[in-house]
Amino acid sequence: GATKLLHLQRAAEAVIEQDVPGDFLEAGVWRGGACILMRAVLAAWGDARRRVWAADSFLGMPAPDPERSPHDVRSPLHGEARLAVSLEEVKRHFARYGLLDGQVGFLEGWFNETLSDPRIEHLAILRIDAVFHRSTMDALVALHDKVSPGGYVIIDDYGAFASCRVAVEEFRRDRGIEDP
Repeated sequence: GATKLLHLQRAAEAVIEQDVPGDFLEAGVWRGGACILMRAVLAAWGDARRRVWAADSFLGMPAPDPERSPHDVRSPLHGEARLAVSLEEVKRHFARYGLLDGQVGFLEGWFNETLSDPRIEHLAILRIDAVFHRSTMDALVALHDKVSPGGYVIIDDYGAFASCRVAVEEFRRDRGIEDP
């Protein structure tokens, strides 16, 4: 929605203004809208140092793993065909706005297989739009420590899906994170 995109735009502008080091990454891009916005902000501000990483299976939601994440089994979203948007389609969306260039990187595959990519050293923005407990936890474990001081961690589905909220709360508890 427009409010979430405005908040994302403001976060991107804030890290540019404050020179917080790192790239922007979204884990779970669906059709690419949030990543396109982040790339557009970089273009508008003339920031050619950062990259926008779009991480997704581009196949839809992963199969639930009842042993690792029993909360995911109850989700009605597994198998939703509308959530499977191909990499080629997402690239076409970037290209439609003239934003498909060398500052955009794609990490295609399941988060537990792709998010440890060594090209991602520091992040100024980490946006997780993963719905499921397992996917949210995989993204947090792989990327949270790469977020620079002053950067943002945005959990899109925290208030919408219990499985995502449980993953965030478990991660915070396990890491001893007590800040609101």
